[in-house]
Amino acid sequence: MLTIDKHSFKKAYEKKYLEINGEELSTGSNYKKYEALGNLVRDYVAESWMNTNKKYNSTGEKQVYYFSMEFLLGRLLGDALLNLGIRDICNEALKELNIDLKDLEDLEQDQGLGNGGLGRLAACFLDSMASLNIAGHGCGIRYKYGFFEQKIVNGSQVEVPDNWLREGNVWEKRKNDKREIVKFGGEVITQNINGKIKFLHINYEPILAVPYDTPIVGYENETVNTLRLWSAETVSNEFDFSSFSRGEFLKALEYKNSVEAISQVLYPDDTQYEGKMLRLKQQYFFVSAGVQSVIRHFKRHGGDILELDEKMAIHINDTHPTLAIPELMRILLDEEGLPWEVAWRITTNTISYTNHTILSEALEKWPVDMFKKLLPRIYMIVQEINERYCTELWNSYIGQWDKIAHMAILADGQVRMANLAVVGSHSVNGVAKLHTEILKKQEMSDLYYFYPNKFNNKTNGITHRRWLIKSNKELTYLLKETIGDSFIKHPTDLEKFEIFAKNKDVQEKLASVKRLNKEKLAKTIYEMKGIKVNPDSIFDVQIKRIHAYKRQILNCLRIMHLYNELLKDPNKDIVPRTFIFGGKAAPSYYLAKKTIELINSIADTINNDPRVSEKIKVVFLDNYRVSLAEQIIRATDVSEQISTTTKEASGTSNMKFMMNGAITIATLDGANIEIRDEVSDDNIVIFGLTSKEVLDYYKNGGYLSYDIYRSDIRIKNVIDDLMNGKYHYDNNRFKAIYENLITYNDEFFVLKDFDDYIRAQEKIDYLYRDKYKWQEMCGINIAHSGIFSSDRTILEYATGIWGTELVYKNLK
Repeated sequence: MLTIDKHSFKKAYEKKYLEINGEELSTGSNYKKYEALGNLVRDYVAESWMNTNKKYNSTGEKQVYYFSMEFLLGRLLGDALLNLGIRDICNEALKELNIDLKDLEDLEQDQGLGNGGLGRLAACFLDSMASLNIAGHGCGIRYKYGFFEQKIVNGSQVEVPDNWLREGNVWEKRKNDKREIVKFGGEVITQNINGKIKFLHINYEPILAVPYDTPIVGYENETVNTLRLWSAETVSNEFDFSSFSRGEFLKALEYKNSVEAISQVLYPDDTQYEGKMLRLKQQYFFVSAGVQSVIRHFKRHGGDILELDEKMAIHINDTHPTLAIPELMRILLDEEGLPWEVAWRITTNTISYTNHTILSEALEKWPVDMFKKLLPRIYMIVQEINERYCTELWNSYIGQWDKIAHMAILADGQVRMANLAVVGSHSVNGVAKLHTEILKKQEMSDLYYFYPNKFNNKTNGITHRRWLIKSNKELTYLLKETIGDSFIKHPTDLEKFEIFAKNKDVQEKLASVKRLNKEKLAKTIYEMKGIKVNPDSIFDVQIKRIHAYKRQILNCLRIMHLYNELLKDPNKDIVPRTFIFGGKAAPSYYLAKKTIELINSIADTINNDPRVSEKIKVVFLDNYRVSLAEQIIRATDVSEQISTTTKEASGTSNMKFMMNGAITIATLDGANIEIRDEVSDDNIVIFGLTSKEVLDYYKNGGYLSYDIYRSDIRIKNVIDDLMNGKYHYDNNRFKAIYENLITYNDEFFVLKDFDDYIRAQEKIDYLYRDKYKWQEMCGINIAHSGIFSSDRTILEYATGIWGTELVYKNLK
């Protein structure tokens, strides 16, 4: 914990502002004041950052490198102030200078280097590793434009570049001396040198990978770990006068742009060949740079390459970084000269893999021709891994060619990344109990039965420091007042709050905290959308990536049905509701973008109908991001976790909502099951098909959505409303949604779960009317949320997968 008083902080801040801007503090803009504050805080971090790295290198402590395509950090200033233990001092010092800390925090651009739960989980994990004194670092890509900034124009999503680096980034440090070369294309020739076959990669295209390091500050423990993000540049960034003089400047410029495209945007559209190639380039680019950097660092500090797996752990977050396996093999074989068997032992012992989904679209596969052309040496290594692995399979499954083909890494002209990830790692974990069981018994059953000891479960978690302590200060104060502050370092101590859940005075205070947060969100909604919402209504929220399996469409049909009910009976007795949506659709995902259009069309119709305006409102908040999520989650009454059972691996928004006192309405999917187990059936509202029922339908059929459409007049009415002009003058506007539900038989069982969902919503309405019962439920959810802290998850990774040495002084 940093020791500094208010006077010293104020003096240092004024000096830093003058140093950067060369003018008096009183004359500067708020952005200049933010920039000065960020630089000062980074200065405070610098010494601990240096000392942390010195400690890791001197003690030989095992280090973890967390490879992920996404790191959804959000804003860092508030986190840094909180974890340094100087937030209150900073706030007081700035007040004396007539500066509002919140105004400066709001100026920081979200580092939107992710699209959803995958990237936010990675950010939470980095926070927990630093706070638990685990030597853990992140490795990813420094996307110049992140995912994209979402604008809603005439009800539709429009993607514009998220230029989060427009004003620079005070948190990052460019490390020119740590650059690496990544090689694409070319050919591989073999040479026989003294009886040994050597592989030489020639005529390749060299790409410069330049690292930018961001400090990850642990909570009050002087530990600062590193997130290293790689930027793609040409090997020479100098102006090419010779090309210009030959009239080839445009060609040279085109090449420069093609190189830099590698680190331009997250998830380029891969429906076309060029986009698919770029995505494969991105994955190898950061993996190759990262693995080279890890080994270079290891050897620089005296590491014996034969002991790499004892001192370094590389964890791949989903299938995107799977090329770390053949890349590590390449370095061990071609650069270190190790025999295959030794290199393979080191590689598999070093690498571990988290699977985040059973959706086929995320279990990546690459065309062999593309893979071989772009990564010739890597392809040779993958081919050798596959041949040796298939030899093992042939010895175990004699004559079972279909099974072997299904399990192979190379088959049907494709490279299967998920199979490679399982074969080339020592640990494969799912992220919730149900998800892990589905991996083991359904999606990866053949691999599981061949490698039973590799598979394990590590249920996801969230960092309570950001999602409770930083973002919900009023609730944090109430918790400290009732149970003390031990939960900050020991999140499971939140259990102590359960005894207060039935205390009426505490319930009143809990309700006041929620009401205050709802008032603040109502103000934000009005500023963003011009829609006035009632803070006394139920704030019913579904914020997440827009995807068919997450079933925003089910939520829409429910709202449409309620609207129909109110039109029939304007005096219908319901608790007023505000339905809040947020989330981005992938640019090429047509159905998801149509879902956003439907939400906004419903909002336009309902919000402008005076007959129902006192009962229901619908809001879609543009450009969903971490900082906006912090505002929404603390103000939520009802958390919509309504994915098709078996499809959501875990979810983490469900955990954030319960930690902030929202009641979950949920299917028994992902971590919803574990939340139910913690809070009991009395404090969560469950509906929908079970996993057994869903899997049975997928296996044996028997579901016909059209039969439900014909037999349930409520469903028929809302489905017909999609096509009759009620929500848009163009009757075909939502034809894709209609066809998805009726023509193509409703893959995610929206209509099957509709009736049960309506009854669950009626239960919510009934429960909310009893103010004290509702607050008791909220309190119980808060009390049982500590188990879902990412601190618990990371301790399980550290002890069960990585074998890292832990320093527990900050936990005592």
